[in-house]
Amino acid sequence: MVQIVVRDNNVEQALRALKKKMQREGLFREMKARQAFEKPSEKKARQHAEAIRRARKLARKRAQREGIV
Repeated sequence: MVQIVVRDNNVEQALRALKKKMQREGLFREMKARQAFEKPSEKKARQHAEAIRRARKLARKRAQREGIV
């Protein structure tokens, strides 16, 4: 449950905070995924690509911390 407090009738600031929270929680990505049916083979391929992306990002961060890059 996402909850945003509007202070001093500043709706624009509250909307920015709401969008940022929704982005962090992955709601935009989930809404886009639910718009159309995804074949099981496409889902598997997408998840595999995401796993590779995460592994590369983690390796890049480790290398940067160790001073390799």
